[in-house]
Amino acid sequence: MEPEVKPRARGTAKKILLVAAVCVLAATGGVFAAVAPGFAPGTLESEAASAMRSAPGLASPVVPPLKLDSSPADGARQVNPATPVSLKVSNGKIERVSLTSTAGEAIEGTFGADESSWTAPGPLKFNTDYSYTYVVTDGAGRETSTTHSFSTVASTHEADAAVYPLDGMKVGVGQPLQIIFSEPVLNKDAVEKAIKVTSSAGQTGAFHWFSDTMVRYRPEAFWTANSTITMDMQLFGVDLGNGQIANFNKKVNVAIGDKRVAIADAAAHTFTLSINDQVVKTLPVSMGDERFPSARGYAVLMEKNRYDHFRAASIGLKPGDPAYYGEVDVEYAIRLTLSGAYIHQALESAFPYIGNKNVSHGCIGFAPDGAAWVFGAMTTGDVVQIVNTEGDYAAHDDGYGDWNIPWAEYDN
Repeated sequence: MEPEVKPRARGTAKKILLVAAVCVLAATGGVFAAVAPGFAPGTLESEAASAMRSAPGLASPVVPPLKLDSSPADGARQVNPATPVSLKVSNGKIERVSLTSTAGEAIEGTFGADESSWTAPGPLKFNTDYSYTYVVTDGAGRETSTTHSFSTVASTHEADAAVYPLDGMKVGVGQPLQIIFSEPVLNKDAVEKAIKVTSSAGQTGAFHWFSDTMVRYRPEAFWTANSTITMDMQLFGVDLGNGQIANFNKKVNVAIGDKRVAIADAAAHTFTLSINDQVVKTLPVSMGDERFPSARGYAVLMEKNRYDHFRAASIGLKPGDPAYYGEVDVEYAIRLTLSGAYIHQALESAFPYIGNKNVSHGCIGFAPDGAAWVFGAMTTGDVVQIVNTEGDYAAHDDGYGDWNIPWAEYDN
């Protein structure tokens, strides 16, 4: 006798078969059948139109999130104008970038090979506001536009400098290279590293800081006659210290003339000029007297004036002093120190003493013909060595007293 089949058991069997069928579909890739049996397959929603996915979900592929590094940071202040503006993106690419100043000046930049980076090397301007807008896309093609702004170093922290000799000048073998900064320099090593000095004769030299604002450069011995010196200053953006930023790059080419070195002998009352180590002329002179002896050592000719005006008050003399001479006009004046030592045509009252007695206030006085000859034969940067005088050395920064500093001390 066959067992009675109950309806409930047949219903259970049908459900088991249906589940098995669903599992088969799922195993063969029928995702929607597994989720909603009987739902007709359709087009998948685009990942680009959905929320960003950072973990596996029902749709694929997963789009990793964008990572962006930008410099300067949004809202940055006192940005060094030598600092490049840069963008770097991971998991995407940079579509376009616009960098402009508030005055509307556009700054050009370049893209990296894979369009994941962009850089504007500058330089930018001081005391200026900038904004840059960039558009980036992620791996699903979604665009994001962002605008940042920043401002560069204010003019109160902008440092300039005066350079001597000037570009294109021709000077003598004793002329140091000089830079005077408008602001104190604390980061002296950084400044020196930013300056390259080369000589056509292969000479090397050293920097010497006379103060926090003045530095000079010279070789161990005089510059080689008829050589060329180049000073390349890449100082734009260099931090001088205390937030002061240098604002210039400059290249100076200087021609060196013949080697002209004179010896002024206070005991013999003579001035002997050698050109390229050959004596060409010896002239009689009167130099500083016992009260105002001429300073000893090397002096470098600073400037020439066919006519000049001297005032006794400029060296501290007052009416009633036996040495007071009031105000006088002189001819063929060549400055040796900032404090007032000159080569010049002596006053007429000193003519009888030229060649036999020192009666000046520290200057080297010549007869008219001698003064005219020296004025024509020598130029700025030439050297005078004063010997056999009771005077001490002038201060090293009272003119170009660099050659009176021993090399071991100068190169330190």
